[in-house]
Amino acid sequence: MDERNTPMRSYQVCNVMEANQNNWLRTRHIPRDGAQRVYIEIKFTLRDCNSLPGVPGTCKETFNMYYYESNNPNLWFIKESQYVKIDTIAADESFTQTDVGDRVMKLNTEVRDISNLSKKGFYLAFQDVGACIALVSLRVFYKKCPTAVLNLAQFPDTVTGGDSALVEVRGSCVNDSEEFEAPRMYCSADGGWLVPIGRCVCKPGFEESKDYCQPCRPGTYKASSMDGYCSKCPPHSYSHQEKASECECEKGFYRADMDPRSMACTRPPSVPENPISTLNDTSVTLEWSPPRDSGGRGDVTYNIHCRKCPGDGRKCSPCGSGVHFLPRQFGLSMAKVLVSDLLSNTNYTFSIEAVNGVSDLSPTLKQQVTVNITTGQTVSVILKERKSKDSITLAWQGPDRPNGAIVEYEVIYYEKRDQNYTVLKTKSNVMTVEGLKPGTTYVFRVRARTDGGYGSYGGEIELETSHEGELPPACTCLCLFFIFIYHRPCVLALSCFIASCSEGISKIFMLSLMVSTFTCCRHCGYIKAKQDPDEEKMQFQHGRVKLPGSRTYIHPHTYEDPNQAVRDFAKEIDASSIRIERVIGAGEFGEVCSGRLKLPSKREIYVAIKSLKAGYSEKQRRDFLSEASIMGQFDHPNIIRLEGVVTRCKPVMIITEYMENGSLDTFLKKHDGQFTIIQLVGMMRGIASGMKYLSDMNYVHRDLAARNILVNSNLVCKVSDFGLSRVLEDDPEAAYTTRGGKIPIRWTAPEAIAYRKFTSASDVWSYGIVMWEVMSYGERPYWEMSNQDVIKAIDEGYRLPAPMDCPVVLHQLMLDCWEKSRSERPKFGQIVNTLDKLIRNPNSLKELANSSIWEDPTTPEFSVSSVDEWLDAIKMGQYKDNFSSSGYVTLDSVLYISLRCRTNVMPFNYLLVSLIIPFLFLECLVTLRISPFWD
Repeated sequence: MDERNTPMRSYQVCNVMEANQNNWLRTRHIPRDGAQRVYIEIKFTLRDCNSLPGVPGTCKETFNMYYYESNNPNLWFIKESQYVKIDTIAADESFTQTDVGDRVMKLNTEVRDISNLSKKGFYLAFQDVGACIALVSLRVFYKKCPTAVLNLAQFPDTVTGGDSALVEVRGSCVNDSEEFEAPRMYCSADGGWLVPIGRCVCKPGFEESKDYCQPCRPGTYKASSMDGYCSKCPPHSYSHQEKASECECEKGFYRADMDPRSMACTRPPSVPENPISTLNDTSVTLEWSPPRDSGGRGDVTYNIHCRKCPGDGRKCSPCGSGVHFLPRQFGLSMAKVLVSDLLSNTNYTFSIEAVNGVSDLSPTLKQQVTVNITTGQTVSVILKERKSKDSITLAWQGPDRPNGAIVEYEVIYYEKRDQNYTVLKTKSNVMTVEGLKPGTTYVFRVRARTDGGYGSYGGEIELETSHEGELPPACTCLCLFFIFIYHRPCVLALSCFIASCSEGISKIFMLSLMVSTFTCCRHCGYIKAKQDPDEEKMQFQHGRVKLPGSRTYIHPHTYEDPNQAVRDFAKEIDASSIRIERVIGAGEFGEVCSGRLKLPSKREIYVAIKSLKAGYSEKQRRDFLSEASIMGQFDHPNIIRLEGVVTRCKPVMIITEYMENGSLDTFLKKHDGQFTIIQLVGMMRGIASGMKYLSDMNYVHRDLAARNILVNSNLVCKVSDFGLSRVLEDDPEAAYTTRGGKIPIRWTAPEAIAYRKFTSASDVWSYGIVMWEVMSYGERPYWEMSNQDVIKAIDEGYRLPAPMDCPVVLHQLMLDCWEKSRSERPKFGQIVNTLDKLIRNPNSLKELANSSIWEDPTTPEFSVSSVDEWLDAIKMGQYKDNFSSSGYVTLDSVLYISLRCRTNVMPFNYLLVSLIIPFLFLECLVTLRISPFWD
């Protein structure tokens, strides 16, 4: 009877009075059904041997379970030796004689499994060796992962593997979807799905709806499978049916082959307006206004068609290759063109047409605006003249057939021996030119300007002023010379003197004056050399001096639309350019993977990919993308670089450069004691350089720690994780105050803990903790002290001691960063300079803060006598050949290495340069084709 007093069938044996029992019960053949791992659940009762009076010691309280694999479903006999033992089964609950009288059943349930089955089926067998037992129930089963749909891929029922192995299953895309990346999942031993990889996307004309793709409704479309959802048809287009992958254009509107399907349909532009022609001799400048209607496009260009009509009555014909157009005749982007090499006395017709990307698709003729011009004749020769010692009066006759009404005449003249000409204009055909030099020959030319432009110049005529009263005495020349020598630029003084004093002065005196002039010019040139023509001027912004080119961080929350911040600072990347390879971690918002990014016309690079997990809210999406809005504003070799974002399809992703060695704290723990002091200082220098850049942008990190520093394959350290970052106000000494929120106590400055006021000075405190982490190879700051103990200890003046083998100067720099008064802490720029000095002078890192008191005080000071020794001393001996091949073979040549790198240094700054040469050494390593890990 069971617990409900219902009769039930059971197999039982109770031969406890006889020794050497060997009773067997075997099942029929059980098909495996493809399972590799099978579970056996047995329910049984067992009587306590002590409750059986007079039973000899042969009574047992256990039994054995076996199995035998076979492809034969009809075996009548199996040898005992052929069975494989599964286990010896013992009861957790046994019953007694009293229980039998009370009809109380104590049922035991045990589950065992067998793995790596390979044949068609198996037999189970149970062996009794002398127990009083009843086998009540036997259930044989296997586990499978149920049918599931994930990322639009369907995964079938899958039987679990043997020995806890994961079974990889390839999914198939649901209806109306296609593979973006082969969908895969793993079926675990307990029947659960794990690690989804890849996904399917809805085909064009369909959008995702839970676990299937539904067609786009009329009036909407989806052009690409990479698009997330169906979109409303763009202007001047429509879709009357479901499943539209693009919208058809309305009548009179078109879409070019290269236009994206999301672009509105457009039409050809209207005719250009307000054409203007300006004739200049045998050239004409044509200008016009853009079409009133561009057709809705921004790719309007212009074509010029030219025809000429000779004045002899012959038929008009194309202008041919003899006429030249500047910049070109067809495909003009500007509404202006210069046409040159026209023939005189010829009628020209210019047709200007506007076209855009859909003009060729329109069946209507292109509209053109026409300009007619006639190249003008030349002005007749001078008819009369009158001259004096300082003036000449001219008269001329206009052209016979002017191209329109004559507006004015242009007179050009110059001295025959000097080609510097002067241009005068008059509306009359008579002009008196005054202010001329006596006894000097001048050349004159005249042309007319009409409504259609300028005509051609008439022939040259030479006229000479009279010699009456001509006086070019040497004294006049000397006066001019000294006036210009002291009050004009030297080049003008020389040219004026030569022009005005070329006559009446001896060659010897002339030569002496020229020497004096050039001496002056050398002086002027020297003064000019000291001035920097490209000197940048400082600007004042918000009450602060700001250098041109400097940038200030803009917090994404200042945007009314946070999505606009993403568009402003992060580049959108097509998801098809990204290939996800493996999961490397998990973040606050979803998985972090590594993969490759291949952008058009760029080489493929490794990247890290943060994805936003499914089911996110709009706030989570904004918070997730805000980090990209922050990173996208930074461009520095020691700040993690943002490659771009994916926001137009799911999942939303942030793409950054891939840092092969992961976080700095983990990396240091893994390589404990394996780096030189110089290498560690180089890592700290890179972090300080990145923080200086952030500080200069008025940006506070708030969570600077070794765990948030990433290391690439070249050991370059880069600041990352901007989740707690905040912006400073315009005053660089201002603080950002927060309400609540968690802060990393062990890395945070006292004023930030007590008052939640964060500044760049509080980041300096955190940087001192990072220095301690680097020198201790990732040790936990303050060890096992609680946060409250840390706060109390710091307030009482306790500071972290120097790590093992830490130089005194580095520990002192840490202590400077941990000054209680934030105004007394160094700036990041000062920290970078300090670390640069230590790198250049390795001897300063020799004294250790915890050096042994038995260290030999007579150890000689570090010194070098050659470039090779110096490179060996700073652990850069592998670059000897670079220095030697570049000509740096002596210590003196290394001293002046920066002079070769900085070619824009002025001569008078040599003394200053000799003082700052060491600071420029690292920059010059690039010139020598050396890439140290600190870059």
